[in-house]
Amino acid sequence: MNRRFCNVRRIGPVNVASYVDRGRNRHLAACTAPRCDFSAEYDSRAAAELAARTHRCPA
Repeated sequence: MNRRFCNVRRIGPVNVASYVDRGRNRHLAACTAPRCDFSAEYDSRAAAELAARTHRCPA
């Protein structure tokens, strides 16, 4: 699936981005640190940013 991300923001090592999936706004939080597999999709931007702020990278 080819997603078009917009409103990308970096919070520490985590990138938070928004995209449209099947007509619905979705939000993604993904850690960019090596060997860290954290990524999650959320229905609200606030939830994705909270996950990014509270993420503790094990790597």
